[in-house]
Amino acid sequence: MAENSAISWTRHTWNPWMGCTKVSPACDGCYAEALMDKRYGKVQWGPHGERVRTGAHTWNDPIRWNRQAEKDGERPFVFCASLADIFDNQVPAEWRRNAFDVMRRTPRLVYLLLTKRPQNIVKLAEAAGGLPTNAAIGTTIEDQKRASINVPALIEAKAVTRPLFSFLSCEPLLGPIDLFQMIHAIDWVITGGETDQGGHKARITEIAWTRSLRDQAIHAGVPYHHKQNGEWLAWGQMLEDESTNLLSFGRDPERYRPVNGEIYSRVGKKRSGRLLDGVEHNEFPEVRSNG
Repeated sequence: MAENSAISWTRHTWNPWMGCTKVSPACDGCYAEALMDKRYGKVQWGPHGERVRTGAHTWNDPIRWNRQAEKDGERPFVFCASLADIFDNQVPAEWRRNAFDVMRRTPRLVYLLLTKRPQNIVKLAEAAGGLPTNAAIGTTIEDQKRASINVPALIEAKAVTRPLFSFLSCEPLLGPIDLFQMIHAIDWVITGGETDQGGHKARITEIAWTRSLRDQAIHAGVPYHHKQNGEWLAWGQMLEDESTNLLSFGRDPERYRPVNGEIYSRVGKKRSGRLLDGVEHNEFPEVRSNG
């Protein structure tokens, strides 16, 4: 429900419905729950909560974006269901069929179908008439446990559904991840640190974890995109505001924390920025010209 998304790896976000159930540690600080449930009270989160379909205006947005993309000769990315999970099996099957129909009617758009439930992709996509040819599939992995479960499931789904490409969202990154040879079956890697959401305070994303995924992607020739550092920044990294030194944040235990040989300061999402070792990583996967 955004005209131009603030998320660095997409042009638009589109939410055909809202609501979800938490399934992993990455969900602990769910921004969608904090915003749409806790703050605005538009939907109740959880297994006994509800899923709320959005209105006609939102469902028509992709039609308008597609017209503009045709005019501009572009193929903008659209993150589908940023306030839900497109492969949530508690969603009425008809809603997903309707959403897939919209995707098929807007071939200039590239839909990013990110899920924490990659095991559901094949079954639910087939029930909705098959994965649209202009859709990419991705999964969230925050640590090694989730990587070992979700990446093989995503690779299997890729072989069956034949998406435009596959991708990993390692955000919030909560532990070290070694993708081993699995990375060669992935087309895009995104990393990001955690931010505060309501009463949930961000956990530290260790710089070594992010560097490792960056290096794995670069070594494998996979496009790499670093979305954000999060609330905490490792000393030695560069603040967005270069006039401010990390030393100025002091040694207050709420804002200063030594972890595994590194020192981190809680500087806030805006000040921590997107630079990783002084570099902004903005790579995107190549997309076929015909959708």
